[in-house]
Amino acid sequence: MNPNDWRLQGIDPSTRLRAPRAAAVAGILFSVLLITGLLLLRRSVPVGPLEAGQWLRESSGTVAVALNLVPFAGIAFLWFIGVLRDRLGDREDRFFATVFMGSGLLFLAMLFAAAAFVGGIVAAYRIGFDRLPGSVTFTVAREFANEAMNIYAVRMAAVFTAATSTLALRTGFVSRWIAFIGYATALALLVAGHYIDWIVLVFPIWILLLSLHILVDNFRVSPKVGASGSARKGDA
Repeated sequence: MNPNDWRLQGIDPSTRLRAPRAAAVAGILFSVLLITGLLLLRRSVPVGPLEAGQWLRESSGTVAVALNLVPFAGIAFLWFIGVLRDRLGDREDRFFATVFMGSGLLFLAMLFAAAAFVGGIVAAYRIGFDRLPGSVTFTVAREFANEAMNIYAVRMAAVFTAATSTLALRTGFVSRWIAFIGYATALALLVAGHYIDWIVLVFPIWILLLSLHILVDNFRVSPKVGASGSARKGDA
């Protein structure tokens, strides 16, 4: 929306400009927190259903730190979704906006469920269940967390990325090349989610790219709005 249109509707352009900036900051915060948490888990928890839980004895503290980052990443992601919708405004397509929001919320639900099960494993081990590693309970809980993350959360991340990219192409709220990268990201998440370990990292990396683009674009627009406002005051 043009800054002049905002004034005709009685909207302060500086307020509208702060919304994209907030979305960018929230997206960057989400990306950094989730990438950090996933890398800590990748370093501490071996990949593979047959591992016997040796990481509980050696790296449970690191895993707990990684899990504590997840709720804050989720809060930032919710903020990102809300402010991004505000950026779309009247240009929002209801169908794709519904898919966009629904897939984002389902992604968070699966992410939280996976983190909760891993957290449960760590907590059970700490309160004295030394025989937990290698047990049936351990295997079931670990595989539930693995399936929730690598199948369901990854697929919802793919749908969210595709919906966001489609909205970007339809409304032009970001550059087209960001949307095309988003489609490639969504395809990778859909196809390789169960075959490539930690493919979920691609999702926060794309959110980080999108957020940085929004932030840079916002700072590029801000001086123009300020200059046009000063010119009108001079004319008055």
